[in-house]
Amino acid sequence: MLVRNILPLKKEFSVPGEYDIYPSFKIRENLISEGYESIAREICRHRVIKIDGFSGVFFDEFKREIDFFLNPSGYKAVWHDTGRFMSDPEKILNLTTPFSGGNDPLFGTRCTLALIDFFRDEFPGNMICENDNEIIIFYGPGASLTELPGLLLYIDIPKNEIQFRARAGSICNLGLSEPSDPKEMYKRFYFIDWPVLNRHKQNILQYIDIFVDGQRPENPVWISGNDLRESLNTISCNPFRARPWFEPGPWGGKWILNNIGGLSKNVDNYAWSFELITPENGILLESSGILLEVSFDCIMYQNAERVLGDCYGRFGSDFPIRFDFLDTFDGGNLSIQCHPGPEYTKTNFGENFTQEESYYILDTKDNASVFLGFHDDIDREEFKSALIVSRDSGIPFDARKFVQSLPSSKHDLFLIPYGTIHGSCKNNLVLEISTTPYIFTFKMYDWQRKDLDGRPRTLNIERAMENLIFERKGAYVREKLISHPEEIVSGNGWKLVCLPTHDTHLYGVQRYHFRGEIEIETNNKCLVMNLVEGVAIEVLSLSGTRKIFSFAETFIVPAAGRQIKVKNLSEDEAILVFAFVK
Repeated sequence: MLVRNILPLKKEFSVPGEYDIYPSFKIRENLISEGYESIAREICRHRVIKIDGFSGVFFDEFKREIDFFLNPSGYKAVWHDTGRFMSDPEKILNLTTPFSGGNDPLFGTRCTLALIDFFRDEFPGNMICENDNEIIIFYGPGASLTELPGLLLYIDIPKNEIQFRARAGSICNLGLSEPSDPKEMYKRFYFIDWPVLNRHKQNILQYIDIFVDGQRPENPVWISGNDLRESLNTISCNPFRARPWFEPGPWGGKWILNNIGGLSKNVDNYAWSFELITPENGILLESSGILLEVSFDCIMYQNAERVLGDCYGRFGSDFPIRFDFLDTFDGGNLSIQCHPGPEYTKTNFGENFTQEESYYILDTKDNASVFLGFHDDIDREEFKSALIVSRDSGIPFDARKFVQSLPSSKHDLFLIPYGTIHGSCKNNLVLEISTTPYIFTFKMYDWQRKDLDGRPRTLNIERAMENLIFERKGAYVREKLISHPEEIVSGNGWKLVCLPTHDTHLYGVQRYHFRGEIEIETNNKCLVMNLVEGVAIEVLSLSGTRKIFSFAETFIVPAAGRQIKVKNLSEDEAILVFAFVK
């Protein structure tokens, strides 16, 4: 189940101290327009139009609405659907077979094909308008591939909206003619459609004339390409938030439901908040009160070096750090799980780096705990046998016989390098600080629960056994996998504390404790921050941009921002935790 919190057209006033589910970055006034009529007026000024965009966009509805406004004006559009030039679905399935993962229900390999590879024929390059009132329009994914010069529109759509449409059966995967099971569609999205379409978007971003946010098919909003690129330049040297989104889960809890306003209450729980999972988040631009969402990757395609600073050479346009919430308040335990090593991840899934996590405990109650590492007397074969028996027979698996359960308290940091067995238990609100890859979880035991669709959750015992590091056990866990804070420096009313991470973690974690005001230098690093204690802070950038961030909100300070001043807006101590690439 994916909850659809529809982005409002207009920005409502946000109250400092209250979590904002629609955080926006204000740009100059009157830069964002709304509605099909305004788009049609722009189209009328050109003879050839290319309407490109992501799969999942309702292109036919867009065509119908544009026609509605063009025809009374005396213009006739001659439409050419890019789908006409694509290979047959069967050929596309064969083409993408090396990346589709076969019968694996969860995993494939990141597709290395280009969008042009999905097409059977070249677009016609010698078309002309026969009458003065005629307009030639190519529309659909890949429309910009035609060599005809013309106005280029690009329709973007958030990844959460794509998933909602997939689960509603209203869209298909790239080049296919019918929807399939939503989980199978998501696998193709993640490993095939999105890599191919993202590379295409990166290639044409600098040429886009009009950028359209297509998540509200009844009322699209748009910005000129020049104004979009200028806005991304501004954001790339100022603090900003991504738009978070929230999803229930079989183990989900009540903290988010009870503490974050504006969300749908028509759910049993919220398990996740996608605070900063950049392959799926967007950034909200606000102009004259109107909101437009642009996918996070656009700022990386244009401004990655300004955002990432000293680690740009390593990651390029990939954003390396992920923040999200795992809510088990009055919920259930997460699965017993682990994540793959870097070589395994590269070989099997085509990812450039792997999933390395840590659990920062933002809140907890009722003697909560975390599963982390093995007991000293772990026997590999006995452990594997017990997992398989449980999976095949339905007999409960005794996790505590094999895995340590450690008490958790506010502001603890548990370290989960790849290959480590782990899982949050009931009654934690975890701020998960991690590298960006986010679906490569090998579940070994999931408490015999069914997923929200009523089907058993997929286990990956064999993959887990290939990656588990059984030496992470006993005293090693307490010494090496629980971060022991070390004060770095202090001043009048503030101190900076290091929370050491594991040797294999590519990121470091630190936190400021402060009253009053502090200055923070980026030192050419991108800082991902969250206010884990306090009501709200005001952040002032060198360019003069002021932003207020409230408790539990995640924000980014790009490396090019160089320095921020942070003011605590309450009398109590504030704690600001942040991560950066080592």
